[in-house]
Amino acid sequence: MEPKYSLVHLTGISTPPPEFIRIAAAAGYDCVSLRTISMGMPGEVPHDLTRPELLRETRRALEETGIIFNDTENTRIVEGTDVKDYEPHLAAAAELGVRHILGNIWTPDRSYYTDQFGKLCELAAQYGLDINIEFVTWASVTNLRQTVELLKAVNMPNAGIMIDALHFYRSRVQLSELDGLPPEWFRFMHLCDCEEEIPTEREKLVHTGRAERLYPGEGCIDLKSLVQRLPADIVWGIEVPHLARLEQYGLEEHARRALQWAKTYFAAE
Repeated sequence: MEPKYSLVHLTGISTPPPEFIRIAAAAGYDCVSLRTISMGMPGEVPHDLTRPELLRETRRALEETGIIFNDTENTRIVEGTDVKDYEPHLAAAAELGVRHILGNIWTPDRSYYTDQFGKLCELAAQYGLDINIEFVTWASVTNLRQTVELLKAVNMPNAGIMIDALHFYRSRVQLSELDGLPPEWFRFMHLCDCEEEIPTEREKLVHTGRAERLYPGEGCIDLKSLVQRLPADIVWGIEVPHLARLEQYGLEEHARRALQWAKTYFAAE
């Protein structure tokens, strides 16, 4: 079975969703993974689907291209988060047919983030959505073990895990840690590649994660073994933010090259 490929918004995060959807279609993707819930970061360009005009234009782009809006982000949990604030964003995403939401954890208070994540899953369930935690190497929940502990603690049927290949590698997660985990926990993943050396400074981890990811098959990550441990029907998101290549090629060509690298890599024996 051929995988469905999704172009992940961080690859060209300043691009508005309607334009991003059309670029994904032109570059040969099946789906998009958008960031429509602001992370509140300095310099971030919000793409808020609760704005009626943006919602209409995004819907039009999806209808015209046939692209699937697979998932959106980011319901991150930080100190002081009230997950009820995410409800309008969840409702807007569900209106466009989204079923998967990505989130991550940015507070070390385990009791607090477990409680908030459970409440978020309950809220999302009202809209037919699932919440998928991405562990991030420089966040508070940084590895697969912590993420599994969180899912077991909340015990919600719509809770899941989103594996990002970069964080899987840089958090030094072992492939064997995936063995025996419920397959229904995994609904989509992010693919990219990187150099073998793992930076020790947070600033370098963040920089390469947001600005210098390599195309799948271009670096050292054993992506083939990783995808073989996950369900065969999950969507493969291509997330390759690389500022120099984006400037050199433009987003459409950069996205096209990333997809071709992935297909060539996975087709090779």
